[in-house]
Amino acid sequence: MSNENEELILTPEGLEELKAELEELKTVKRKELAERLKVAISYGDLKENSEYHSAKDDQSFMETRILQLERMLTKARVVKSTDSSAIGVGSFVKLNDMEFKEIVEYRVVSPAEADVQNNKISYESPLGKELIGKTVGDVISVSAPMGVIQYEVLEIRTS
Repeated sequence: MSNENEELILTPEGLEELKAELEELKTVKRKELAERLKVAISYGDLKENSEYHSAKDDQSFMETRILQLERMLTKARVVKSTDSSAIGVGSFVKLNDMEFKEIVEYRVVSPAEADVQNNKISYESPLGKELIGKTVGDVISVSAPMGVIQYEVLEIRTS
């Protein structure tokens, strides 16, 4: 997120994923780390106890992530894509890569949900910015390291 006060737009699934991660961290992971710390402390001399320092580092990282998730959830606004005539957050899109004659499919999501491995692209990404508001048949151009890529919008779905 670019601005601390900016709302975070999420799909319903994205909201559930963040809530689940927060719950996992607060319950399961906190207990696991507390146990690791207890065992590490039992080894004695904390100055040269690498297991203790590793557990403390992990604890710090986890608590930071918990705070980050809590902030994200207070700023969350859930959007559900119900319009399949134009691309918006939550839309599933099928595109034709016009140069390679290759069909690609993406879901347009918030930056917090983006996961390129699973074909989820952020609406803030270069491709996502170009897609928002487009309709079937539109052709968009996206600058990439290898040059400009043109896509034709073939299909828009809400689920």
